[in-house]
Amino acid sequence: MSSLSPDAALRAANRRGIMAMSASMALFVANDALVKFVSQSLPGPQLIFVRGLFASALLIAVAHAMGTLGQVRVLMQRPVLIRATLDAVASMVYLTALFHLPIGNATAINLATPLFITLFAAMMLRERVGLTRWTAIMAGFTGVVMVVQPKADGFNAYALLALLGTLFHAMRDISTRYIASSTPSILITVSTGVAVTLLSGVITLFTGWQPLHLQQALLLAVASVFLGSGYYLLIQAMREGEMSLIAPFRYSGLLFAVAIGYVVWGDVPNLLAWAGIALLVGAGLYMLHTERLRKQAALDAASD
Repeated sequence: MSSLSPDAALRAANRRGIMAMSASMALFVANDALVKFVSQSLPGPQLIFVRGLFASALLIAVAHAMGTLGQVRVLMQRPVLIRATLDAVASMVYLTALFHLPIGNATAINLATPLFITLFAAMMLRERVGLTRWTAIMAGFTGVVMVVQPKADGFNAYALLALLGTLFHAMRDISTRYIASSTPSILITVSTGVAVTLLSGVITLFTGWQPLHLQQALLLAVASVFLGSGYYLLIQAMREGEMSLIAPFRYSGLLFAVAIGYVVWGDVPNLLAWAGIALLVGAGLYMLHTERLRKQAALDAASD
């Protein structure tokens, strides 16, 4: 049986990465919707800690079912520890900024992550990022800003903290590539869940604890399923194909957020937001189109 050519293998990896990235963003948005509801009655650090306990328990159970817990020692490897630490710090730094910024401003800053990932991929992973891909990424980000519509008076010193959190998120994703391919993704996911839980638990010691009601616990348990699944798919996405192509599909999360906002809260985008959505979708379709052209060019070259 013949194996795939390097170009065909890369294209297949890109497709898997794009699908995993888009699915992970949908799951994160579902998690965010539940967390937003619970945050009305529960402090942020406590919420993150309780959700983290559920997520960690779930991920450990899945790792056991997959038969990978026997390799648990890999969690002590430096690349895995670095990624888990970056993820925990990024989460807490960004959430701290979010508590002091309008959500639109914080979201716009956080969705600059693909720009930083692409820059890091070009600098550290030596990926070739052409003008076409940069243009599509910038168009997508412009669409994001048009949808989110951050307000100038909402930017303050915490905006810099949000930017720092965004940089940590990009560094976390890039660091995934430095973990040995033999390390099971589910164990990397476990390390992330545990690290975020431990850090939020420490912060909870200083912010106090409120009684946890059954409804809150159940909602956070469901949120943990979305979160854990999103973590896993994000890690899978970052281990596939070209990061500069896959990372911009993080923007798809905004489309899911708009859909949930309409269904759950009745939020209807204004005209500028609809234009941004069109630009965002167009940028994504354009990137997929250029990939198909590259695939066709490779096939034509192979047939000559």
